[in-house]
Amino acid sequence: MATATTYGARDHARAQQGAHAEAMPVVPATDWPAPPCEAGHLVWAETVAGGNYTHRVLARGTELRLTDVKGDACAHVLLYADGRPWERLNTADTVKVQWNAYLRAGALLLSDQGRVLATVIADTGGRHDALCGTSTLVRNTDRYGDGTPQSASPAGRELLKLAALKNGLEPRDLPPSISFFQGVEVRGDGVLDFTGSAGPAASVTLRAEQDLVVLIANVPHPLDPRPDYTSTPLEVLAWRAAPTRPGDWLWDASPEGRRAYLNTAGFLTARGQS
Repeated sequence: MATATTYGARDHARAQQGAHAEAMPVVPATDWPAPPCEAGHLVWAETVAGGNYTHRVLARGTELRLTDVKGDACAHVLLYADGRPWERLNTADTVKVQWNAYLRAGALLLSDQGRVLATVIADTGGRHDALCGTSTLVRNTDRYGDGTPQSASPAGRELLKLAALKNGLEPRDLPPSISFFQGVEVRGDGVLDFTGSAGPAASVTLRAEQDLVVLIANVPHPLDPRPDYTSTPLEVLAWRAAPTRPGDWLWDASPEGRRAYLNTAGFLTARGQS
């Protein structure tokens, strides 16, 4: 189909309706072919290509499942309280308050206000990282020859900048991110060992404990030793659910976690949110 004229370009664009690519958002999300819950509950369905990014605002209680489709995805995630971007993911407090550098089911993703942004409610992979953050322009340029967003080897921070700008945030608003699906272990001498992926189909599910802005960049982990830029698709699904409440096993799983949930509940109740 000729696209040299405006009419031709329009007709070509309209002819793409209903076409599917390996990596793309599904709109409406309820058209996703294999939802993890009742189809009517899906609010976000997307496959993010390697070297790409996505973002979304999610309501409190929403559950977000990330899946490493082929075994070489790495989801670098940032979380912000919607409408209060100064309350954001704090990886240092997430590790320090819970006395654990390794993310597993039951881990809380905390802000520096002592409140819970999200809870890890399920994890089939066990290979994640809360210590290293994402890749940078300088590092990717040195390793791969380029790290700009439009290149074949975009850096995670550069992609997160774009996602941030689309949500009214600036580069200065980007704290260190958490990485899912590519693991790191700390040796006794303090050196970080890259442990790689858990393999295809590994997934992690987060539950939003506040209204959240979610930014995700799917790029290689900065400690990935492979010389080639290796990043495969990431599946993102989210559905309506309910936040963690007293009586849930997670609420009393640890004294520190219970305090964080109470801090969050008290803050939200004062704002008129039950």
